[in-house]
Amino acid sequence: MNDPDTAADAGRVVVSGGGVAGLTAGTFLARAGFDTVVLDGGESILRRNAHLENVPGFPAGVNPRLFADLLERGAERNGCLLEAGRVVDLRPEGSGFRVRIDAGGGDGDAADGDAATLVADYVLAASWSDPEYLRGLDSVDLFERGSKTYVDVDEGGRTGLEGLYAAGRIAGKAHQTVVCAGHGAEVALALIEDSSVPFYHDWVAPEGYFTDRGREVPPGCEEIDAEERRRRERESMAVMAEAFEAPHDDEPTTHPSLRGGGEE
Repeated sequence: MNDPDTAADAGRVVVSGGGVAGLTAGTFLARAGFDTVVLDGGESILRRNAHLENVPGFPAGVNPRLFADLLERGAERNGCLLEAGRVVDLRPEGSGFRVRIDAGGGDGDAADGDAATLVADYVLAASWSDPEYLRGLDSVDLFERGSKTYVDVDEGGRTGLEGLYAAGRIAGKAHQTVVCAGHGAEVALALIEDSSVPFYHDWVAPEGYFTDRGREVPPGCEEIDAEERRRRERESMAVMAEAFEAPHDDEPTTHPSLRGGGEE
């Protein structure tokens, strides 16, 4: 669905955080035509789980590392560029932002040789728990809840700074995969609605659903015929069969405090 010409017109979004909320938001944004970069600054909490449950579509649950792999695969398939790196500084510039990155994905004390800079029209923060690069920005409010720091946002994930959004745990959402995925999608749609990108619905409809009623296919939608529908179904079945062919190789990791790191 992501057309390169459309992406150039939609602008660039930097998503800070490659966990559930960030990857879900990135997928929606890329499908809507944005040039979308997702920065993964470290291990997603999802990969620490022993077994992931309470996720729609998986009646017996699913291996969380496999689920994370599939989120990454889907984001890339839909046009996201996934890069290792952690945002260490964010500054408004013109009508957008200048984003400084520790390209090594380290602790933020990057040497000059490890630093990189991106220019973006929008930034979506989904980097739990790493709000420090947002501290001191005009109109961006942070608040404490226990030992954690969160970003104050409205119902669409908008901060007080135009063009800056936050989704998932960093925005105070519950510590559940499906909640963070849903909020990532919701905030991405709010960003799309705030932009100049024409968008109706991210939806693949059967052939004739709109056109047989004399309607144009709305922006963000497409119609496919029976042959293409079956092709996509077979491809989907093959991808999932391959993914679930054998148990995932990786083991869950422990909490950072048990590995000599700090609290998270």
